[in-house]
Amino acid sequence: MSASLNPIMKTREELYFERLNRYVTTMRNGVPDRVPVRPLAAEVAARYAGYTCQQVTHDYRLGFEAVIRCCHDFNWDAVVPNMVYVWTGLAEAAGLRYYGIPGIHVGADVAFQYREPSQDGAFMKREEYDELIEDPVRFLYETWLPRVSTEFEQKGSYRANLAFVKSGMAMLDYFHAFGPQINRMRHECGTVSAICGMLKAPLDILGDKFRGYLGLAFDLMECPDKVLKACQALMPHLAYLALTGADPERKIPIPIWMHRGCVPFVSYDHFENIYWATLRPIVDALWAQGNQVLFYAEGKWDAHLERFAELPAGSIIYHIDRGDPAETHRVLGKKFCLSGGVPNALLAFGKPEEVRAHCRKLIETVGADGGYIMDASAIMQNDATIENLRAMTDAAVEFGEYRRPSSPSPVVPRPAAGATAGIPSWVTAPNPPPGVCMPFDRHRAQLPDPLPGDEAIVRRIWDEVEGLGYLYIWHLVLSF
Repeated sequence: MSASLNPIMKTREELYFERLNRYVTTMRNGVPDRVPVRPLAAEVAARYAGYTCQQVTHDYRLGFEAVIRCCHDFNWDAVVPNMVYVWTGLAEAAGLRYYGIPGIHVGADVAFQYREPSQDGAFMKREEYDELIEDPVRFLYETWLPRVSTEFEQKGSYRANLAFVKSGMAMLDYFHAFGPQINRMRHECGTVSAICGMLKAPLDILGDKFRGYLGLAFDLMECPDKVLKACQALMPHLAYLALTGADPERKIPIPIWMHRGCVPFVSYDHFENIYWATLRPIVDALWAQGNQVLFYAEGKWDAHLERFAELPAGSIIYHIDRGDPAETHRVLGKKFCLSGGVPNALLAFGKPEEVRAHCRKLIETVGADGGYIMDASAIMQNDATIENLRAMTDAAVEFGEYRRPSSPSPVVPRPAAGATAGIPSWVTAPNPPPGVCMPFDRHRAQLPDPLPGDEAIVRRIWDEVEGLGYLYIWHLVLSF
C-alpha cells in the first residue's frame, strides 16, 4: 500500500486531531511525531480529479470536489479548501478586467492569468493618491471599481445595478460555501484546513491592484512620500480584515501572499521605509492577538531574512520559494517554523526518485530538529506530475518521523504571556473606521429624534449590514 493512502485503522476524527496536533506543533516550531505535509495544490488537484482548469475556476463546487478527492487519496495533513481561490464566475459577474479566464480569454486547460496593466492604463492615476489617502473605501467604490470593471463603467445604469446585486450575492454564496467544505474535509477525510483569513502588504496592494508595477516603480522614485501615506492609509483596513477573518481558536495561520516588495523589485531603502514600515505593525498587531502569519514569500527574499528574524519568536511561519533553504534555516530556523523548498520545476520535470531525494535532504537539514512543513516552493498549478506529488507526500511519511505517533504529544507552545493586548488604536482610528462604508452617525441625522425605540439596536444592525458592503469591496481588492 502506498504511504499516500489514508490510514484505515483510525476514525476520521482521530485522524483529524492527530494531524491538527502535528500541524500546530510544527507551526509553533516544535517537534511533532513526523514532518507534516501541507501542499498548496491548485490546478494540480483538478487534474488529479479529472477536471480542466476552466471547470474548477468557473465552478467552485468542482474545485471543492477536487480537493476532497485528493484528501481521500493522499496522506495530507492540511490543505487549502480550494487553492484555485479566484472564482471566475464572480470575476465575470463583476466584469473584472485584470483576469484572463480559462475557457474565455485563455485555453480551457490554462490556469487563470493576471493581466498587468500598462503604465498609462493603471487603475489608479498618480494624481489620485490624495483621494485614496483621504477615504480609501470611497475611493474604491467611486473611482477604482468603475475603472477595473466592464460592468460598472456607467454608474447607476441598469447594467451596473444588476452587476452589484449579482456579484454581491455571488460573493456571499462563495464564502458561505467554505464552512461546509472545511467540515467535509474534517469529517470525510480527517484533513485540516491549512489557512484562515487573508492579508496582503499595503505596498503590494498598490502595485497589484492600483498603480501596476511600472507605475509604482516610478512613484517610488518620484513621489515616495505619497506612496508612504497611501500605504499608511491602507494599513488599518488590511489589519482589520486580517483580524476579523482570523481563526477564532488561533491555531490556523493567516496567509500573506508576498509579491514584489523585495529587492530587486524595490530598493533596500523602499523596503525598509515603506514596505516593512507598513507591514510589520500589522504582523505585530496580529501576533498580539495570538495569530500567526504564514509569510508565503513568493520569489527570493533572502536579502530581508535578517529583518524578518527581528519578529517575535513563533509569530510567523516562513515559506521558502526561490530562497536558499540552508541560509533561511540558519537565519530563521531557531525562531520560526519553515515550509516549502521543493522546487516546482522539479515536481514538473523531475523523476520521482529525484523528488524523494530532494525531500529527504530537506527533512534531514531544514527539518532536522522539527519546525518544518513539507510543501512545494510555490502554489502547484497543473504542471506538477501526479507521480511527483505522490513522491513528495511519501517522502515526508517515510523519512520525516521524529518519534512514534503513540508517544506522548508535546505541549503545543502558545503566544507568550501578555500577548493579548487590545487592538492598536491606529487600526480603529480612521474616520470612517474600518468595517463600515458610511458611519451610523451620518445615517442618524436622517432618523427621527428621539427614536421611539432602542437606538443601540438600530446602530448595531446598521453597522453589521454596512459591514457587508465594506467586505464586498475589500475582498474584490484582496481576494479576486
